[in-house]
Amino acid sequence: MSRHPASMPATVRAMSAKRAAAIWLALACVALAVLLASLALGSVSLAPGRVLIALMPSHTFAASPVDSGDLAAEIVRTLRLPRAVAGFACGALLALAGALLQVLLRNPLAEPYVLGVSGGAATFALVAMIAGCAWWIVDASAFAGAFVSILLVLGLARRELWRGEPQDTSPRLLLTGAVIAAGWGALITLLLNLAPDSRLRGMLFWLTGDLNGGAMPWTALAALVVALLAIVPAAPRLNVLLRGDAAAQALGVAVMPLRLRVYLVASLAAAAAVTTAGTIGFIGLVVPHMLRLAFGNDQRMLLPAAALGGGVAVMGADLIARTVIAPAQLPVGVITSIIGVPVFLWMLLRRRR
Repeated sequence: MSRHPASMPATVRAMSAKRAAAIWLALACVALAVLLASLALGSVSLAPGRVLIALMPSHTFAASPVDSGDLAAEIVRTLRLPRAVAGFACGALLALAGALLQVLLRNPLAEPYVLGVSGGAATFALVAMIAGCAWWIVDASAFAGAFVSILLVLGLARRELWRGEPQDTSPRLLLTGAVIAAGWGALITLLLNLAPDSRLRGMLFWLTGDLNGGAMPWTALAALVVALLAIVPAAPRLNVLLRGDAAAQALGVAVMPLRLRVYLVASLAAAAAVTTAGTIGFIGLVVPHMLRLAFGNDQRMLLPAAALGGGVAVMGADLIARTVIAPAQLPVGVITSIIGVPVFLWMLLRRRR
């Protein structure tokens, strides 16, 4: 295994269950703090007490908060809470997808958008926007585009997923995804040039990450639960897979089904995130990489931690996007990129020392 700074470690140091639980608890506490801040802060700031009261069920819960004169409940329940939940779910999905792809390709520089999932989703969604379709058709088109991209990569690089070979075949899979992503990028540029001016701003905002459409975050949250249930039980086998396909096969791991499972879960997780919030960059790259540098590469700890860390990152970025120039809003993807670029460069420089 190469000792270049970008290479994945060939061995995994096991982490105790007590330490892993402590890490998860700390991340969960940070997530709760960021959630409460997201509910309290914005163009209209609310005291923590009013936020907690707005979240409590009451006998008048079925009544409209506006009818009862409670503007705080309206802001918290119908605007900020769904948006914060959508941000957490999308960030968790992207970070989980990034962690899985980095195991699959044995490369810490791999991330969901490299395989073209976001490009396919964006292309199909922009076509629906140009046609003036309803929001649910735009969302369905985005997921369809992501799924088409998954099938393209799966079909063109099927040998790299289905054949467990001694040599490292992941570069070809990575290259296949990168080429498909470049093709989607060319189509996106064409669509933006053809789009009418009345729809261009909304299209650009969606391309850079938009949680304004996150009023129905439950699909992304359900996708996160399904993804975790599908992949966390396989974490011990993923630790073995990091040693290489030949070593994993020798230790009794069914490499071919495991590689396909990882790819499908990662791709569908990224597709659900892009469908909900547009394209938000750097979460799938920076969050797993940062956690790996801090706590090691034990997938039993890393996968749940990446989900929590990614959720915190996107909720925090959305909070900044809503407040830095309030009442105007910035795209969430702009904030994640502005923060993600220097953080990732710092991590690379730190690892070279």
